[in-house]
Amino acid sequence: MAKITNLIGYGIVAATNQVGPHIKHISAVSNLQKQIVSDQIQVRWSSTETSLKNDISATDVRGYKGHDMLAPFTAGWHTTDLEPLVIQKSEGSYVYDVNGKKYLDALAGLWCTSLGGSEPRLVAAATKQLNELPFYHSFWNRSTKPSLDLAKELLDLFTANKMAKAFFTNSGSEANDTQVKLVWYYNNALGRPEKKKFIARTKSYHGSTLISASLSGLPALHQQFDLPAPFVLHTDCPHYWRFHQPGETEEEFSTRLANNLENLILKEGPETIAAFIAEPVMGAGGVIPPPATYFEKVQAVLKKYDILVIADEVICGFGRLGTMFGCDKYNIKPDLVSVAKALSSGYMPIGAVLVSPEVSDVIYSQSNKLGTFSHGFTYSGHPVSCAVALETLKIYKYATFLL
Repeated sequence: MAKITNLIGYGIVAATNQVGPHIKHISAVSNLQKQIVSDQIQVRWSSTETSLKNDISATDVRGYKGHDMLAPFTAGWHTTDLEPLVIQKSEGSYVYDVNGKKYLDALAGLWCTSLGGSEPRLVAAATKQLNELPFYHSFWNRSTKPSLDLAKELLDLFTANKMAKAFFTNSGSEANDTQVKLVWYYNNALGRPEKKKFIARTKSYHGSTLISASLSGLPALHQQFDLPAPFVLHTDCPHYWRFHQPGETEEEFSTRLANNLENLILKEGPETIAAFIAEPVMGAGGVIPPPATYFEKVQAVLKKYDILVIADEVICGFGRLGTMFGCDKYNIKPDLVSVAKALSSGYMPIGAVLVSPEVSDVIYSQSNKLGTFSHGFTYSGHPVSCAVALETLKIYKYATFLL
C-alpha cells in the first residue's frame, strides 16, 4: 500500500511505500490549513521540511544545498539548511526530480500548467516559432503575426463584457502593474489627475512587484518592504464563513460589504478613487468564492461613483472555475481584465491586459495631447510566447471540461 508523503508547500505529492507516516502528514496538513487562512504566504511549511530531509537520496551526489539562486518566496535558511526539491522533467500531471522520483503536481505548477507537462502541440508550436522568428519586439508600431493573432483571439474569447484591445506582459504581476499605469493615463487624458486611488480587498493576491504587491491584501507582501503604496486602499475580504455575523445570510453579508465599500469611497472622496480590482474567486488568500449577490452589489456601488472595475483573472481564467472566465460565472462586467498563467499553460511566460472600448477610445483619442503611451516591456508580445498561447487557446476552445 502506498503512503502519500505530503509536500504541500511545493504543491506536490510524492508516492512511496509505507502507510504509517501518512497519519502524521494528515495532521500536518490540517495544521497548515489553519496557518494558510491566517497568513497564506508566510507559512514555513514545516511538514515540507521534514519530508524533504527524509526524501533526499543517500546516493545523490549533486549537492544543491546552499545553491547560488536567490529563490522567490523562500526563507534564506531554507537555502542554507535544506536540500531543495529539484524537478527535472514532467509528464502529464506528474513531475520527476533529479533522482527520478515521481510526484503528482497537485498545484499545477503555480496554478498554471492547465494542460499538464509535455503537451506535444505546445512544444511543437514553440519549436516552429523558434525556427521561424525567435524574437522581435512590439515597440513603435512594430509587431509580429503571433502577437496580433493572439490579441484578436483573446478579444473574441472574452465575452463577459466587450473588450477592444489587448496589451501583452510577461506575467500576472506585470499585467496588474500595467493596469494602474493605464488607469492613471486614462484619467489624465480625461482631465481628472486627482482620480488616482485603487481599492483592493484584504487577503487578495495580485502579484509581487511594487504596485501589484501593494494591491495585494496579504501582510507578508507588505512587511519589510514598506508597502502598500499610499494610493492603495483595502476593503473587506468577502469570506462569508469566517466573517459573517450571527444569523446573517450571504445576501445580507454582501449588502454589508457593499455598504462598507461605499462608506470607504465617500470617506476618501469619490473623485479620488480610480478603480476597484478583484479576483472572481480569491486564490492565494484561501480559495474564497464570493457570497451570493456580492459582485452584483459591489458593481452597483462602483458604477454609481464612476469607478472602473478590474477583473484579475490570472488564476481563474481559462477554465479553472468550469467557465472560460470567472467573470462569466459571477456576471462581472469589467472595464479591464488581467490574464496570465493558463494563457500558455505555463509553457512560456506571458500575460495580458484586456481593455474595454470605453477606456481604449479615450487613450487613442487623447494621444496627441498626452503623447505616447510610454509603457511596455522588451518581451511584450514575445512571438514564441504568443505562438504557444495561441495553440493553448485552440485546445481550450474544443475542450470538453468547460461548461
